[in-house]
Amino acid sequence: WLVLNRFEKSGSSKSRSGASPQEAIHRLRETEEMLTKKQEYLEQKIEQEIATAKKYGTKNKRGALQALKRKKRHEQQLTQIDGTLSTIEFQREALENASTNTEVLKNMSYAAKAIKGVHQNMDVDKIDSLMQDITEQQEVAQEICDAIARPFGDTFDEDELLAELEQLEQEEEEERMKEMARLPRAPSSKVPSSRVPSGAPSSRVPSGAPSHRTRRCRSDRSNVMSMFGPPSQTPNA
Repeated sequence: WLVLNRFEKSGSSKSRSGASPQEAIHRLRETEEMLTKKQEYLEQKIEQEIATAKKYGTKNKRGALQALKRKKRHEQQLTQIDGTLSTIEFQREALENASTNTEVLKNMSYAAKAIKGVHQNMDVDKIDSLMQDITEQQEVAQEICDAIARPFGDTFDEDELLAELEQLEQEEEEERMKEMARLPRAPSSKVPSSRVPSGAPSSRVPSGAPSHRTRRCRSDRSNVMSMFGPPSQTPNA
């Protein structure tokens, strides 16, 4: 009773002061781990009771029935633990989301205060005046650059220069036409063709006439006969 009284006093003192979200989340995680181990233990017991019931079978119906009853009680406890785990998991997720939102709002508030502190030393009218001064100085700098880049000396009209260039090109074209007119013209008569007319006699040797080589052989033979005389004929015996 003394231990229980001390536990109640400590719990009441903590509840008055209020537990932090991180501590509550830590305790819920520990409870989930404990119930998960309890689930694994009950599942093992259910498998053991099923094996016992199969072992006894019809030989020991009383022992088999007792094993099945114990299995049913374990299954009921397992179902209760499943429901408790679902509730604890939902509560833990709600706490985690609330803790995250709290941290986000705290950081946003801190950032808003920092921005406000930075803007306290800023005057909108001074900023507008500063921007106007910057714009004026940029315009002055641009005018200075334009003045430096402006060419010195006489300025020429570009249209007049283009007209003069066109006149020079036209004169050059006229000179080229005159040079072409001075060149001699090519004769207009046509070169005669080397083809033989259709009516002219052909220089082709007829098929029945002796060729040039045959006439030359005959001429050489007649010259030999005139020098040595005709060959002698042997009389027949």
